[in-house]
Amino acid sequence: MNETVYANARLVLEDAVVEGHLVVRDGLIAEIGEGAAPRSAVDMGGDHVLPGFVELHTDHVEGHLYPRPRVIWNAFAAVTAYDAQIAASGITTVFDSLRVWPDKRAVGMDGDAPLLSATLRAAGEAGVLRAEHFVHLRCEVAADGVVEETEALIESAGVRLISLMDHTPGQRQFATVEQFRSYYKKKGGMSDAELDLVVADRMESHTHHARPNRARLVAMARASGIVLASHDDATEAHVAEAVADGVAIAEFPTTDRAADGSHRAGIRVLMGAPNIVRGGSHTGNVAAESLVRRGVLDILSSDYVPGSLLLAVFDLPARTGVITLPQAVAMVSANPAAAAGLADRGRLAPGLRADFVRVSDAGAGPAARAVWRQGERIA
Repeated sequence: MNETVYANARLVLEDAVVEGHLVVRDGLIAEIGEGAAPRSAVDMGGDHVLPGFVELHTDHVEGHLYPRPRVIWNAFAAVTAYDAQIAASGITTVFDSLRVWPDKRAVGMDGDAPLLSATLRAAGEAGVLRAEHFVHLRCEVAADGVVEETEALIESAGVRLISLMDHTPGQRQFATVEQFRSYYKKKGGMSDAELDLVVADRMESHTHHARPNRARLVAMARASGIVLASHDDATEAHVAEAVADGVAIAEFPTTDRAADGSHRAGIRVLMGAPNIVRGGSHTGNVAAESLVRRGVLDILSSDYVPGSLLLAVFDLPARTGVITLPQAVAMVSANPAAAAGLADRGRLAPGLRADFVRVSDAGAGPAARAVWRQGERIA
């Protein structure tokens, strides 16, 4: 039996923060108690102890593979550097969001899901990954070839989550063509002439492929027991479509009405923690804080900044005054775990995995001092 006791901690439980101790035995939480530990223990110095974060949507790995426009880095080095940053941010379970967006005209915009999924699998088999990784496919429904590539990845990559995305100019996140051009000109480093071709291709592909591809992707997910998410819903029609498709998670709704409609329909609403930290959306869409104040936000994702989860968790209770620290923590742990069907983690409770984070908030902001997964320290 392998047992360690962690004492003098402020334990963030489901509905309270208690001063006490945590007993970890064979990778699981064995006991939680208030007050001093009954036996020799690791002193946590009065720091907060939170459940390990469960991240459902981060495309941060792509930034390591493509550190500059048109520059592709060594895939194994990219994956291990990304994993180290994920773990150091308090994330013990991560759904790596890989774009399935076949488009060789726009290198660096399409992602490289086959390469990244294979490299993540190899790194996992080599035992060099710190966090536990699952595959989340972000499927661009208007792209020709998305169904075939998704089908191949389902067979090879252990996919647990699929997002239904549509980044066509004039749709969802990009309500106008100019919004699309402005965003991708900065991100992809393309010329106006190159963007002209991309925009024309996107519009034509949407007309021919979006509807049938979405139907086929939904059918594939249902047949494989994969959780479905809708992406960038903006209208009541989008929400109705998500309900009909059996969607469980609404990722980054762009309007209040889409977020409210998803919440009423029982679809968990996910927003980006950078939206909280920055005080609003970087693309001008709905502010996540407003959804928190109305009680319709369920899950926070780090999106493109892994460290944003911890900042948002400690910022939200003080900023809004409408939720407690345990409720904020649930948005990055218990709620995403439940949405993904992971019943063995996401809370500090006996019998669950010993995934937890030691957090100091004595300085200018909260900092993850140490991170454990299944009782083993990973950061």
